[in-house]
Amino acid sequence: MNHKYKLLALDMDGTLLQDDNEVSPETVKWIKEAVKQGVHVCLSTGRAFKNAYPYAQQLELTTPMITVNGSEVWRAPYDLYRRALLDVELVRKMHDLAEETGSWFWAYTVDKLYNRETWSGNIENQEWLKFGYHNDDDDVRHHILMKLQEMDGLEITNSSPYNFEINPKGINKAEGIRQVCELLGLDISQAVAVGDSLNDLAAIQQAGLGVAMGNAQQTVKDEADVVVASNNDDGIVEVIRDYILCGE
Repeated sequence: MNHKYKLLALDMDGTLLQDDNEVSPETVKWIKEAVKQGVHVCLSTGRAFKNAYPYAQQLELTTPMITVNGSEVWRAPYDLYRRALLDVELVRKMHDLAEETGSWFWAYTVDKLYNRETWSGNIENQEWLKFGYHNDDDDVRHHILMKLQEMDGLEITNSSPYNFEINPKGINKAEGIRQVCELLGLDISQAVAVGDSLNDLAAIQQAGLGVAMGNAQQTVKDEADVVVASNNDDGIVEVIRDYILCGE
């Protein structure tokens, strides 16, 4: 079948995954049907490859993947296409800010995920992909945001209203989807991007069809072309059934 949309780019947490971190059987069924009908299904996540790949295996996907919010794009599982690294000095400044504000933080290198409890202090000799903060205090988060915006070279988003996720400037899921489209010989207008948080916003704005989950942050819903059911109510099934395989 000749579908208008040929790429489905799926955020994972809060989108593909239910709150129990499982993919519902109904969603699995419809994703496999989409693939069978020639639609490319691409995981587009803030997670590292090793934390995303088991779900690609479960869904039997061998298509490109976007991980760490776009800092890594994979031609296929284990076949790296492009990687963008954070400046080491910026990582040092972001770590200092986390300590100054007493915030929970995490940071991805190409090999490992560090957090406040496992921080090694060895910044220079690592390749950094992403830095993140969590803080429940609105004023502290505002202070962190102001400080981050003073640093050049950062792309600032979130994966919940209480955190920030920081990638190299210009690196986001929209750029990742653009790269995947190039690999597949598609235009981004042929892509559907689905998500729930600010790290999905650029993709939802720039894809041919931008979809917000029912549980998405309000800003994401406001910018989306359509809003579907929540991650716990098979919103992805709605996307595939009603907007991709609808036989337009």
